Amino acid sequence: MGWEDDLFALFDDLEGRAESLYDIEREPELADRSRAEYRNVSLASRLMASVGSEVTLDVVGVGPITGRLDRVGDGWCLLSGAAQDWIVAGSAVAVVRGAAERSVPEVAWSPLTKLGLGSALRRLADSGERCVLHLRDGSAQDGVLRRVGADFVELCGAGDRVVLVGFDLLAAVQSRD
Repeated sequence: MGWEDDLFALFDDLEGRAESLYDIEREPELADRSRAEYRNVSLASRLMASVGSEVTLDVVGVGPITGRLDRVGDGWCLLSGAAQDWIVAGSAVAVVRGAAERSVPEVAWSPLTKLGLGSALRRLADSGERCVLHLRDGSAQDGVLRRVGADFVELCGAGDRVVLVGFDLLAAVQSRD
């Protein structure tokens, strides 16, 4: 029976070599496939995987904001800091530091994440809290949000002066506690 053992050992050896060659040939294909799939990963999906983590966002017109990422929605995110909360427009985020290595695909997101920036601002308007609207050009408007339209927010500032700010120019909203 020694020749049978030798034959099976030869087959095992040949099978192992074939597997190794297959793996060597397949490795570049898997790397290409991985790169191709990564093109479907969005910044929002990386932020979604970072919910609950401390991150720093460099926001156009504002600069770096550090806090715990509490929520990610459609076109916005909520950062909680030691003394203030920030609603940040997703399109104003230039750089993210401290994000998770993984991502969460949109199909796994809660239906509440489909709520847009307007929903977050309406909630702030309902609270009646003072806030600061930071615009992408670096300017800021201080006051209380009164109403939120389809693509703008209405802010009541000093002397009951009403200012309308378009969502496309809004970088972040800072709570005033």
